[in-house]
Amino acid sequence: QVQLVESGGGLVQPGGSLRLSCTISGTIFGINMAWYRQAPGKQRELVARITTGSSTNYLDSVKGRFTISRDNVKDNVKGAVYLQMDSLKPEDTAVYYCNNCPSSWSWGQGTQVTVSS
Repeated sequence: QVQLVESGGGLVQPGGSLRLSCTISGTIFGINMAWYRQAPGKQRELVARITTGSSTNYLDSVKGRFTISRDNVKDNVKGAVYLQMDSLKPEDTAVYYCNNCPSSWSWGQGTQVTVSS
């Protein structure tokens, strides 16, 4: 059973930055990974995706502001995925989750990101 633990969220002013981390209780070598988010009253959406070869794709609204990265060591017993978020906007407020892509693992608890002045 893969476990996902997200961290790094918080309250930040518009224009600020946060770096989210996700620890996976198993190797992610050979697995496409992604960050997702869910804002209040909205469906969960895919924010950023990173392939096994470290190619990336982003939601249009975060392009140029967010950067996804990953640990890609084959023999790691734990995997990690990161999301650097810069120039944050109030509309980025949401609970952020990581998962494989397409998502098939049980969701973690997520980490709350609140962008507000």
